[in-house]
Amino acid sequence: MSSLNQFLFGVYPYVALTIFFLGSLVRFEREQYTWKSDSSQLLYHGSLRLGNILFHIGIIGLFFGHLVGLLTPVAVWDFLGISHSTKQVFAMAAGGIMGLMCLAGLLILLYRRLTNPRIAATTRVGDKVLLVWLLITLLLGLSTIFVSMQHLDGEEMVLLMSWAQHIVTFRAGAAGFIMNASWVFKAHLFMGMTLFVIFPFTRLVHVWSGFASVFYLGRAWQLVRPRR
Repeated sequence: MSSLNQFLFGVYPYVALTIFFLGSLVRFEREQYTWKSDSSQLLYHGSLRLGNILFHIGIIGLFFGHLVGLLTPVAVWDFLGISHSTKQVFAMAAGGIMGLMCLAGLLILLYRRLTNPRIAATTRVGDKVLLVWLLITLLLGLSTIFVSMQHLDGEEMVLLMSWAQHIVTFRAGAAGFIMNASWVFKAHLFMGMTLFVIFPFTRLVHVWSGFASVFYLGRAWQLVRPRR
């Protein structure tokens, strides 16, 4: 079990990140015409707006919440006078709200995609796998809230933060921090890391374009003159 834990949480994160970055780069270089969200709005508009808004607000909130919560050094929280227990309760509340919004939106989009004949006919196997994978990852993430409620001292949260920070700073011993973590946390981490693996091969690549659109704010105005 120690060897498996070392591989899954000490080696696999780097495998996932390598595939994530190199796979995205190769796809952008070789298959730019497939770099899109494959919107089904033209096939059926009903329930798309509600599901889309709930899903995107929820998942963006979860992404940045995980980013800030896991990668902000513990010393920063201590300097701000925020106890580990307070941070954990806040993380549970914010994660629960964002998670439920994301779940509601995802279920709407999943139901819409699988039950509408026109959309179902154009849905690829990869689309179904992606949606189900997101759903399981999200449900596991929400389940961690109930596990965290059993110990509000924030110590396990600190161990998860230490693991993530050791991974991104290439320090040894990262897997050891979560050796004794609950299986729910480990399953959620594995599913989340695997999302980075399948990311370059799915419609998720359009996320890169969303971040890149920020650069449009600094571009000059496009001048359009009518032909007379």
